[in-house]
Amino acid sequence: MISRIDLRGDALPEGGALRDLLPRAEFDVEAALETVRPICEDVRHRGSAAVIDWGEKLDGVRIESVRVPAAALARALEELDPAVRAALEESVRRARLVHRAQRRAPHTTQVVPGGTVTEKWVPVDRVGLYVPGGRAVYPSSVVMNVVPAQEAGVPGLAVASPPQRAFGGLPHPTILAACALLGVDEVYAAGGAQAVAMFAYGTEDCLPVDLVTGPGNIYVAAAKRLLKGRIGIDAEAGPTEIAVLADATADPVHVAADLISQAEHDPMAAAVLVTDSEELAAATEAELVTQVAATKHVQERIEPALTGRQSAIVLVNDLEDGLTVVNAYAAEHLEIQTADAAAVADRVRNAGAVFVGPWSPVSLGDYCAGSNHVLPTGGCACHSSGLSVQSFLRGIHIVDYTRDALAEVTHHVVTLAEAEDLPAHGAALKARFGWKVPQQ
Repeated sequence: MISRIDLRGDALPEGGALRDLLPRAEFDVEAALETVRPICEDVRHRGSAAVIDWGEKLDGVRIESVRVPAAALARALEELDPAVRAALEESVRRARLVHRAQRRAPHTTQVVPGGTVTEKWVPVDRVGLYVPGGRAVYPSSVVMNVVPAQEAGVPGLAVASPPQRAFGGLPHPTILAACALLGVDEVYAAGGAQAVAMFAYGTEDCLPVDLVTGPGNIYVAAAKRLLKGRIGIDAEAGPTEIAVLADATADPVHVAADLISQAEHDPMAAAVLVTDSEELAAATEAELVTQVAATKHVQERIEPALTGRQSAIVLVNDLEDGLTVVNAYAAEHLEIQTADAAAVADRVRNAGAVFVGPWSPVSLGDYCAGSNHVLPTGGCACHSSGLSVQSFLRGIHIVDYTRDALAEVTHHVVTLAEAEDLPAHGAALKARFGWKVPQQ
C-alpha cells in the first residue's frame, strides 16, 4: 500500500541531493498560471458578473449575488448542531489564547543621546481570507484565518468560500456558521482563482484587499502567484503533508492512524514515516492495511495518497540520520514519536509545526491545540512560517533624531554617500548645517 525508500548503509547525501531522494507530490503551479490568467483578467474587467459566470462554469451552480446575505449567516449559526458549535467555540478559545500572546508591543531603542528608532507594528487595513470547499468542509480554516487577523487588529475582514449547489449557491452552512460565530459579516460565495482575483482587483460588491491568506487548490495557489505584488499573500499552499519520525518505541497503531488522517484530505496528500526500526516499518504497513479497510474515503482519497509517489516509509541507519532526513524534508506537519521526544523535537529546524510524543497528534493541531493549521507545504518550511498574528502586521521604523544627534553622525553619512557615488545623499545633511560638515 505504501512504498519504501531505504537510505540505510552509506552516508546520507547532502542538501538538494538528499531532498531529491525523498517523496514529494508533483504540484506544478507554473503550469496552472495559464489556466487562471484569463479568469483573473475577466474578473478584473467585468467584476462580480465574471465571478458569477466562472462559479457557474467551475462549481456547477449559478448564483444571484456573490455577497452572502446577513440572514443566511444568522440562520446558519442558529441551525448549527450544538455539539459542533461547542467544539468550534473551544477551538476559537484556544486559538485566541495562543495568537493573543503573539502580539508585539512597540519598542524604542536609543541609538545615541537624542537619536531613537522606534519599531511599531501596524495591521494591514483589509484582508481576504480564503476557505476551501469541495472534497471536505473546513470551518476550522475559518477559525485559523480569522482569529489571528482579529488578534492582529485588522479592521477589515472578508471571507470567500466556493458556492455549493447543494445549498442553493451559498457556501456550506457550517462555514457560514463559523463566520457568524466569529463576528465576520462580509462573506462571499466565490471560489478558486476568481475569488482571489475578486479580492485583488475589487468588484462592485467587494472592495479590494491588501492581503490574501488561506489554503486552496492548485488554481488558488496559481492565482496567488499571478497576483502577488498587487496583493500580499501568506503562501502558495500545496497538498497537505505529514511526516512521522519514529523509533522502536512508537506504537504502529498510532503511526498508521496519523498517516491515514492526512491521506484522507486529498489524493495528492503526502504521508511519510521516517524510522530506524525495520520492525516498526513492517508493523505500520500491516496496520495501514487493517485501518484503511475500516475507514471512509478509501478509493477516492486515501489509497491514491498512500500509494502515490508522495508517500513512503523511509528507513534510516539511526535517529541522527532520521533528523537529517526530516530537516531536509521540511514537512508541513512533523510528529516526533521517539524515546525522549521533546529532546528530539528541540533539534528540529525545518517544519511547519512539530507534534511531540504520542499524545500530540496532528489532528489535535488541526482543530483544538491552539496552534495554527495554515502551514507551509512542499518543503517551504525551511524558509517560511505558518499563519500567525505576524502575518497580518507590518513593522514600521520611526526615526527621531535631534540636531545634535544628526550633527554627530553627519561626517559618516557624507563619507558613505560619497563612497557610493551618491553625493546628493550627503548634501541633504550638509544643507542642514550651512553646507559644512559639523566638526567632531
